[in-house]
Amino acid sequence: MAALQQRTIDLIRAHQDQVVTQWAENNTGAQDARISPRELDTQLREFWRLFLDTLAQSSAAGIGSSEWAETRSFLEQLSRDRVLKGFSSSETASFLFSLKRPLFELVQQGLADDPKLLGNQLWAITEVIDTLGLHSVKVYQKTREDVIQRQQEEMLELSTPVVKLWDGVLALPMIGTLDSQRTQVVMESLLQRIVDTGSEIAIIDITGVPTVDTLVAQHLLKTVTAIRLMGADAIISGVRPQIAQTIVHLGLDLQGIVTKANLADALALALKRTGQVVTQAAR
Repeated sequence: MAALQQRTIDLIRAHQDQVVTQWAENNTGAQDARISPRELDTQLREFWRLFLDTLAQSSAAGIGSSEWAETRSFLEQLSRDRVLKGFSSSETASFLFSLKRPLFELVQQGLADDPKLLGNQLWAITEVIDTLGLHSVKVYQKTREDVIQRQQEEMLELSTPVVKLWDGVLALPMIGTLDSQRTQVVMESLLQRIVDTGSEIAIIDITGVPTVDTLVAQHLLKTVTAIRLMGADAIISGVRPQIAQTIVHLGLDLQGIVTKANLADALALALKRTGQVVTQAAR
């Protein structure tokens, strides 16, 4: 990374109020309800303090060095905060890139007498700001991916609720397509509920599963196997005529797995197995 000369650092330090004011004006143009003017001003001044202190300590060191640790940490926290507040990656990066203009204008005026040094220092400023900006974008993208993944996991948990139908009987209504990740969530949720409730029978209702292919059948078999290993029995309900034909045509082996056409039949069987008798009250 090109080094900022002491003359440039002294120039920036001598006119830092001017630079920060212009930088704040550039950022205020994008001001909205997501962040208050006071909070934005605090972020600007905190970054500027860290930025200027680091330049004075080691202007030639790359931002991966220990000298830039505090500045990196600040940018990482700022990027995470911007993700949670709904800012885009470009808006987050603009926080830094908008600092270029006031710095460029200051250096062009202060080093006009030495064109060679001016060109060198403009390039050094560009490298520093661009590298810091790319670091903030990298952290933004990683945080955004983590948020999306967490939301997907939460949606998976919501889409696979384990319902207690009766003492000792659980039901898991499946809606949508089964895949490896969802099967894992299903098994974890269902097995934990079996342990918590001491249930003897788990009903997996696939009425809301649009199609059953070889992969979906394998996932169902894995879930049933896991249930049996926990000492409980499994019943698959919601096997519609189309799904039954598909299973036959694919030659899938569901031998040993009890299946029922609908959830009501599966519940009736579960109650019978647990010794429960349901009778219709006299009218």
